[in-house]
Amino acid sequence: MTLTLEKTRLRTLLGDYPNTMALKKAEVTSNIVNFDFADVKVANTAFKPLVREARFDVGELAIVTYLQARDHGKPYVLIPATVLGRGQHHTIVYNPQRGALSAHDLAGKQIGVRAYTQTTGVWVRGFLSDDYGVELAGVRWVTFEDPHVAEFKDPDFVVRAPEGKALAQMLIDGEIDAAIVGDKSPDPRLAPLVPEANTAAETWAKTHGGVPINHMMVVRDAISKSRPDLIKEVYRVLRESRRAAPPPEGGSADPWRFGVEANRRSLEIIINYSFRQKLISRMFSVDELFDDCTRALG
Repeated sequence: MTLTLEKTRLRTLLGDYPNTMALKKAEVTSNIVNFDFADVKVANTAFKPLVREARFDVGELAIVTYLQARDHGKPYVLIPATVLGRGQHHTIVYNPQRGALSAHDLAGKQIGVRAYTQTTGVWVRGFLSDDYGVELAGVRWVTFEDPHVAEFKDPDFVVRAPEGKALAQMLIDGEIDAAIVGDKSPDPRLAPLVPEANTAAETWAKTHGGVPINHMMVVRDAISKSRPDLIKEVYRVLRESRRAAPPPEGGSADPWRFGVEANRRSLEIIINYSFRQKLISRMFSVDELFDDCTRALG
């Protein structure tokens, strides 16, 4: 007689990306884990319930949101698996119809961003500070959404856009000078603030330890402590799904890195940026973002 073991159900938040589709479509499977995938079209719309309500057992999370969650004692530990990473230089745009503007000219300007805590915005502000000499507190940051982590309060130089206003339209109308818009520009009239943005991003990745991390995987710390076998299996199937994906677009650098060492330099930089931008109360070490189980993966 064959004994069939019951799989452990894990409530899972994971978006549809080229590197996750083999797992989402059950082309990569597990004998011990049943992934109960949340029915959400865009994963970041569920980040609030993850960090505020601990709704998921395992899931993807924006790396800055995770750092803030860690800072405020949320019950999750990082898994060294990047599921979303990309160059970020193209994401800050301006309206050329209203005159020339460069990254060196942002002092005293108003820049829109979905939320001050948005990971893309943190990367871009880091570039602006380190590579273009922008004093970040001397810019007026105009936001549209609350932080995912409820305990965090925006710094004094961050303001909320008037009710009913939209980021791209404010830029078109000249109410703000530039905007951080995410992966794709919402209007063809807008142009990247950084010239040859894709080339700049590739150069940055080569000299800074790889493509900037957007989202990594997290797991409830209690599960990691009590069932390390499950965590190893989650890591295995994520890696197998990544291996089944077509080559990533946008250059030779790998945006979906696995293992602590492969992600270490990128994590060091985003921790530094987050601290300098007053998003976390202290500088974490990379190793303390993981526990004994997840640190050993890869």
